[in-house]
Amino acid sequence: MKISNRLKELRESRHLSQGDLAQTMEVSRQTINAIERGKYNPSLELTFKIALYFQTNIEDIFYPEVNGK
Repeated sequence: MKISNRLKELRESRHLSQGDLAQTMEVSRQTINAIERGKYNPSLELTFKIALYFQTNIEDIFYPEVNGK
């Protein structure tokens, strides 16, 4: 199953660079980039950390692709 996300949209709405978010999440900028591009699924711990940071539910950020969309 492919997982998509709204991380870039949320990050940009707060005027954060990938580096800024990475520093807050204690990961590399490359990790944030890979998550945003759908090339990497974050750990459950990081997923919760991201959701808490943006004060939303995990499902509002990460969701399964349906029919390739």
